[in-house]
Amino acid sequence: MFQKVKRWAFKRSLWVFHCNTGGCNGCDIEILDALTQKYDLERFGIKLVGSPRHADVLLVTGPVTRKQAELLKRIYEQTPDPKFVVAIGTCAVSGATFSGAYNVKGGVDKVIPVHAYVVGCPPRPEAIIDAVATLIEKIDKGEVGI
Repeated sequence: MFQKVKRWAFKRSLWVFHCNTGGCNGCDIEILDALTQKYDLERFGIKLVGSPRHADVLLVTGPVTRKQAELLKRIYEQTPDPKFVVAIGTCAVSGATFSGAYNVKGGVDKVIPVHAYVVGCPPRPEAIIDAVATLIEKIDKGEVGI
């Protein structure tokens, strides 16, 4: 019973922290667009916070460079449990055009575990909202642990 109430409360109050690991900033603009009144990601209880210590979900954009890999791990470790990661954009999913570069490790899942992927260059705000809604649904069904 307690787990059911905990999942119910958790899925209605997700706080997200946006982390850019490099790239062109197109995905960053789309995340901010998803938070505007037109798309209104806050209707799901999602709130953008300024510190990973207050976040439940990390929204990661850009390919993970060697320089940013250690910082991304540190940000992931600073995020309290339970935590979830959403890789946003083709660069964050696979490294995209940067994948062969000497300084790029690849997608986010090469460094930290990822719970949802949003493909696109840049992805539309609707796709970002769909990924977050899917993550909320997984939390509600108990498919991902909290």
